[in-house]
Amino acid sequence: MPIYWFWGEDDFALSRAVKTLRDRTLDPDWASFNYDKLPPEQGDAVVQGLNLAMTPPFGMGGRLVWLAETTLAQRCPDEVLRELERSLPLLPETTTLLLTSANKPDGRLKSTKLLQPQTEIREFSPLPPWKTDLIAQQVRRTAQEVGVKLTQDAVQLLAESVGNQSRQLYTELEKLALYAGSAQQPIDAAIVSTLVSASTQTSLQLAATIRQGNTGQALTLVADLLNRNEPALRIVATLVGQFRTWLWVKLMVESGERDDREIARAAEVSNPKRIYFLKQEVARLPLASLERTMPLLLELEFGLKQGAEPIALLQTKVIELCQLY
Repeated sequence: MPIYWFWGEDDFALSRAVKTLRDRTLDPDWASFNYDKLPPEQGDAVVQGLNLAMTPPFGMGGRLVWLAETTLAQRCPDEVLRELERSLPLLPETTTLLLTSANKPDGRLKSTKLLQPQTEIREFSPLPPWKTDLIAQQVRRTAQEVGVKLTQDAVQLLAESVGNQSRQLYTELEKLALYAGSAQQPIDAAIVSTLVSASTQTSLQLAATIRQGNTGQALTLVADLLNRNEPALRIVATLVGQFRTWLWVKLMVESGERDDREIARAAEVSNPKRIYFLKQEVARLPLASLERTMPLLLELEFGLKQGAEPIALLQTKVIELCQLY
């Protein structure tokens, strides 16, 4: 009785994982008999799902029961908990039970504690856009799944072009796969730059432009990001993450630390090799400017959460930030 819990806000990546599980579990000829998806609007979805899961599959393959957008790990009535306690030990090995939700299962609930020991829990949340090394890892992993060979430069360029957008990444890799055909040569950065639709204005570019003190270009980037419906708070979150990383690297270097692994640990950079480039980025930045950046970004975040007009507040704070550099 395999049990899976997929959660997170990356709907595209989560839906792909569901499709993979469905294809692996069900026999195509018997899928219509052995596949049940129960939506959250159905009041007795959990109880009905457990009853369906107790039913052996018809014909070949296994049975898949999917409790979509379930609130089972956010709130669980006592009668539903009792049904879980009764049914879970009796589920046949031929049944796969899948639960999905946008929110992380609450580990304090009895229902979560009951499910955890026998459930494979996977997170599908967008990577923070400033975690460029993790985004590059995601590009490599997805390219391998799609069957596309990329050079290291191509991986980096693709990561910069699509950021943490998993849907766009998959679309671009499928395009590159069609281009490559049966060729054995890895695709290089020149081909990626020709074929891939880059999200040319990103919050990371805005951070770099602020760091360079280029007020005009920074204001242009703000306008472009907002015109592309990039949420203002998401822009701020990226700026906070990037400037926090630069601040920690600068602090560690100024304190005399020479071990890149220690700097990476303090700055929460998963790949110590990236520290070399981060050192170059902060080499000419005054530590005082980086320290004064964080309060300004917190003021910006607070103002947006208090309902301030996003365009005016972003423009004002970006001008103040650029003046620091």
